[in-house]
Amino acid sequence: MSTLVHNAAPFLFPCTIEYSLICALTLYELWRALNRTLAAAAAGPHKPSTSAPDRRTVTGRPANRLSIDCSSAQRGLFAGIVTLVLTLIVLIMYFVLRRERQLRHAATLEIVAYEIALYSVTLGAVVAAMLRMRDLRVLAQRGSQRAMPLDCHLLLVTQTGIYIYGVFSIIGTYHTHGQLLHWAVLSEVLALAQTSLQTLFVLSSWWRRCKGARQNRTKPGRELVTFLLVANLAAWMVNTLVKSNATFRPLVMGFYGAGAWAIIAHISMPLAIFYRFHSTICLFEIWKNSYKARYTEG
Repeated sequence: MSTLVHNAAPFLFPCTIEYSLICALTLYELWRALNRTLAAAAAGPHKPSTSAPDRRTVTGRPANRLSIDCSSAQRGLFAGIVTLVLTLIVLIMYFVLRRERQLRHAATLEIVAYEIALYSVTLGAVVAAMLRMRDLRVLAQRGSQRAMPLDCHLLLVTQTGIYIYGVFSIIGTYHTHGQLLHWAVLSEVLALAQTSLQTLFVLSSWWRRCKGARQNRTKPGRELVTFLLVANLAAWMVNTLVKSNATFRPLVMGFYGAGAWAIIAHISMPLAIFYRFHSTICLFEIWKNSYKARYTEG
């Protein structure tokens, strides 16, 4: 049992930070909701509406009926499955090569090359999805300002982990003289660019919906959202199984010192892991809600 706990500790440690972060933001959202309720009560009673509007989709079915349409997502799902299979192959090869001392450099180079390829493809997918979904309508604003949902707050908070790890990795790699210098810096720069654009894409597409039967039929950008959903899951696997270990970058650890780099990695990497996992949830919400065209009668 002690051996099992020791081997599982590096993978279970980020869960404690993620759980604490979720609890903190959930309590903050409860505090905000309570504040809005007290403000509404102080403003005076209001007359409740006697009849709720009949919200229906463009097909005529009630909008409150739970349904998931998987059309226009086949190619994105296939590309995502291929990405997951390649990720598993890369991880297996990494752990096999890592066992041999003379092949550890090749194992690290393999992960860096895979990250460059993954982040390049996902960066292009995010840009293409932004262009495809720019014509979708934005939900009408209610009140003086739009309240940002809890999922978007979590995404913004965990984005800081990507920035902290990426910036310190770039600085440490730049000041070390290894054969992986240029490739490692490129992978971190691509990670910063991809996650920044992806966060902007999620914040922009969260309130977008189809505005007619044609868009509801063609579903522009849904294949790209499907691919990004699965690709973030693949990046989550790499971060959890490989990059969560502080010894993944020995040159950077030697530059900062073992203690300082361990603190940096243990602060930033759990947030980065949670960002990748939570991105899949946010992208699934966009995948599920953005392509249900509704209109209100009465």
